[in-house]
Amino acid sequence: MRPSPNLILPRAGDSDVSKIKVKNPVADLAGDEMTLVIWDMIKEKLIFPYLDLPLLYFDLSIQNRDLTDDQITIDAARAIQACGVGVKCATITPDEARVKEFGLKKMWKSPNGTIRNILGGVIFREPIICNNVPRLVPGWTKPIVIGRHAYGDVYRAVDFRVPGKGKLTISFAGDDGSRIEHVVHEFDGGGVALGMFNTDASIRDFARATFNYALHRNMPVYLSTKNTILKAYDGRFKDIFAEIFVSEFKPEFEARGLTYEHRLIDDMVAACLKWSGGYVWALKNYDGDVQSDTVAQGFGSLGLMTSVLMTPDGKTVLAEAAHGTVTRHFRQHQQGRATSTNATASIFAWTGALKHRAKLDGNDELLGFAETLERVVVTTIEAGFMTKDLALLVGADQSWLSTAGFLDRIGDNLRKEMADRAAA
Repeated sequence: MRPSPNLILPRAGDSDVSKIKVKNPVADLAGDEMTLVIWDMIKEKLIFPYLDLPLLYFDLSIQNRDLTDDQITIDAARAIQACGVGVKCATITPDEARVKEFGLKKMWKSPNGTIRNILGGVIFREPIICNNVPRLVPGWTKPIVIGRHAYGDVYRAVDFRVPGKGKLTISFAGDDGSRIEHVVHEFDGGGVALGMFNTDASIRDFARATFNYALHRNMPVYLSTKNTILKAYDGRFKDIFAEIFVSEFKPEFEARGLTYEHRLIDDMVAACLKWSGGYVWALKNYDGDVQSDTVAQGFGSLGLMTSVLMTPDGKTVLAEAAHGTVTRHFRQHQQGRATSTNATASIFAWTGALKHRAKLDGNDELLGFAETLERVVVTTIEAGFMTKDLALLVGADQSWLSTAGFLDRIGDNLRKEMADRAAA
């Protein structure tokens, strides 16, 4: 039986003085299917042997979200707010087939969306660069960080089919009695329509989170929109970013030799293919969704991508793996067959959370461990020890390891690295 929500797990080996002591907790959001199997292996092989780490455990499996009417997701988000750090396993967002498969009460919303709506902030996604994994864009030698505004736009839009001839209008009725109305289109027949929105407050949060993250990574920032077409809508993003930059961040950026610039999105897409990387690229919600996958694939693999949600003040972080629950591999696992699932993004979710915990606590030893684990994962892959998805990219002659074999190899290499650090 899994631990209850909000239970601080016993810290196995408290008497082992060699473990790194972590004073404050991390919210551990467990998920579903193959990624949950990997999640438990990571903790067993790579986290618990080295860290005296208090965890606030939340079971976000689809069964438990259904059992608690999704209250468990809200509780998890509140815990992240309280302790400042969360790490999340991939979870199922049910469609009609999943509702039937699990006998769910309803088609529950994405837990990621629920958590984002509570925490606010921006999702930052960045490739994990391994030099032996071929890149579709060879000129990308430095990371490109995608800052996706995870609020509003098409994800909260109202869309519908227009049944026939008629007039489409859009209107706003102010609380002060004011009214704005525009004719959108005169339909001669059927069609489709869409209405979407964003808020000044959310865009300001987007700007502050982006500039704070860029300072954290010591990178310049580019915002891209299509303000030449959407003069009011995208123009508002452009204006607010400029306002926040000048009033709150410009001196610090200039002191570090960093820059901020707005570019049209088509110009920026073309430029990014020519540039080598090394910047934060801020994008509206849908644009960020698309370009994060483009960047990940351009660097070699969708499985080599970190994902961090940071609040506007930079104080709260949720790190997660930017992929699904790997259902196909889980079916094989249920049958007792070996799988070769890439655990890299899940490991980096843990290291991302641990690095933020270290920053908040001033724990240099914990920071050193997290950075060491990241380095070990990359060097293990670069030494030719990898899962099947990466092996197929490297070449026909490249061998691969099972899920457990890959984690065991990383565990062996981490053990040697930590022993060397202790002896130094």
